[in-house]
Amino acid sequence: MATVWSGCSTSRGSFVQELPPRGGRGGGDGRRFLSRRGGRIRGDARLVQALGPAMVTAGACVCRAAPCLLESEVGGKEDADAGVWSVDGEPYGADGRDGGKRRGLRRRPVRPPAVVEKGEVGARSAPPAMVSESERISEHGGSRLHFLEERDEETLSRRLIKLGQSNKVRSATELFNSMRASGLQPSAHACNSLLACYVRRGSLSDAMRMFEFMKGKRMATGHTYTLILKVVASNEGYVSALEMFNKIEEEEGSKKIVDVIVYNTLISVCGRAKQWMLVESLWRRLEENSLSGTLLTYDLLVSIFVQCGQSELAIAAYQEMLQKGLDPTEDIMKAIIASCTKEGKWEFALAAFSRMLGAEMKPNIILFNSMINALGKAGQDELAFRMYHLLTSSGLKPDQYTWSALLSALYRSGRCWDALDLFQGIKVKHPTLLNGHLYNIALMSCERLGQWEHGLQLLWMMEKSGLKISVVSYNHVIGACEVACNPQVALKVYQRMINQSCSPDTFTHLSVIRACIWGSLWNEVEDILEEVAPESSIYNVVIHGLCLRGKIGLANKVYAKMRRIDLVPDGKTRAFMLQHIATDQ
Repeated sequence: MATVWSGCSTSRGSFVQELPPRGGRGGGDGRRFLSRRGGRIRGDARLVQALGPAMVTAGACVCRAAPCLLESEVGGKEDADAGVWSVDGEPYGADGRDGGKRRGLRRRPVRPPAVVEKGEVGARSAPPAMVSESERISEHGGSRLHFLEERDEETLSRRLIKLGQSNKVRSATELFNSMRASGLQPSAHACNSLLACYVRRGSLSDAMRMFEFMKGKRMATGHTYTLILKVVASNEGYVSALEMFNKIEEEEGSKKIVDVIVYNTLISVCGRAKQWMLVESLWRRLEENSLSGTLLTYDLLVSIFVQCGQSELAIAAYQEMLQKGLDPTEDIMKAIIASCTKEGKWEFALAAFSRMLGAEMKPNIILFNSMINALGKAGQDELAFRMYHLLTSSGLKPDQYTWSALLSALYRSGRCWDALDLFQGIKVKHPTLLNGHLYNIALMSCERLGQWEHGLQLLWMMEKSGLKISVVSYNHVIGACEVACNPQVALKVYQRMINQSCSPDTFTHLSVIRACIWGSLWNEVEDILEEVAPESSIYNVVIHGLCLRGKIGLANKVYAKMRRIDLVPDGKTRAFMLQHIATDQ
């Protein structure tokens, strides 16, 4: 429902014209006027003449109805058409009657500017200064100016704040313009409330005019700058917001107004654009201007630097926060630990994790897995398993990533038998968690140990469980055969791989060829060379192996073919060929 503006000011200082003083005891002519129901209306004849029809000006309509008191119906919605309403908020009927209800002062409907008669221009027209002021503050079409019976600036400012907080942008704008036209000064808080309303509506032009008005009146505060920078960044991007901020900082007296909250706003804006260099520059400017960052400042810095992959800057911001005695939040701790584990800085990550536990924060399963993985990559398998026991004692259940990190920790530490034992325990106690990645880690252990029988068993288990066997899995088993010097089994696995429509890669061919060379299967080596696509690395390995095994003639044959198909030999291959040529001479 539209905001009800009932009544007009009859006090001195009215913005249309100076009205005569009210009649009353001891003053005026003493005449009073009765309402339709016999009640008295305060005023005199001159007042009645002054309160004529609604006066319409370009861009603003001045209500000249009856004595006016602004009443904001905050809970409702603003109507596009004001209509005719009684004082108590009840609408009149279609015939203009109120259905027998109490009649009171009514708001007259607005006449459109097109029907303004020429004869009404003059005393009824608003002064040019008033019109320009209204148009300068807001572009809301049809904005009304109202007589304000209330003359207390603090009271009116509170009403303006309430309207702004309720997003009553039209009503708030009308009240603001009416106060300005009446020579009343809204408070900085009230202006900020209206500015925030414009920002929420995305009205950049109105927000900018309000901002310029507040700067001109020296009413701008840090909150004002924060609001205007937000709307500029939203509408024109972070570059425009940063340019405006730079201009604000250059203005005289701005350093007393621009606070850390304004910097936080710019840091957040640049962070959303992934401009970490600008964020770092703003961070340094905080120190240059003798401003101390807040917890929100460091939260933003750590988060932005981690997202942009700048772990060194994230750690520096975290350490500076600790030096200033600020307690990091759980989000900051998680971000720091994630960044450190990703960069392999397990010691710093472990210290941050211990601080997190000391602050009675509860790490989630992702954070535990990240720590276990980082410790495992660093070869700290004992610490990794301590972290695992801490995970289980916290009431969390290990998942596939937990077991993968633990198996990898054992493998990297050279504890391949322990890795196979752990895999067997997972298979017995948590069979549903087994996936291809866990099988591959176990197959890697088999390859390093040369346990081709165990590798074949794991391949059979994968097929039985319905898991798709990748080329990596076959390569690990062939590699185990190579370590165990069992080329016959390696060839069978290779053939099985082809039969299962799994295309061998370069690593497969290299492993099979090396196994065949050390098993003296020369015909098989030549057959594989005929099957594979020409590749320098494969021919180089064949020539190296043949030379080491004393098969110089076959090596020369392969070398000649290599040069014929325009493959480039490496330095080791050339050295072998030159050595044997010199020996033959």
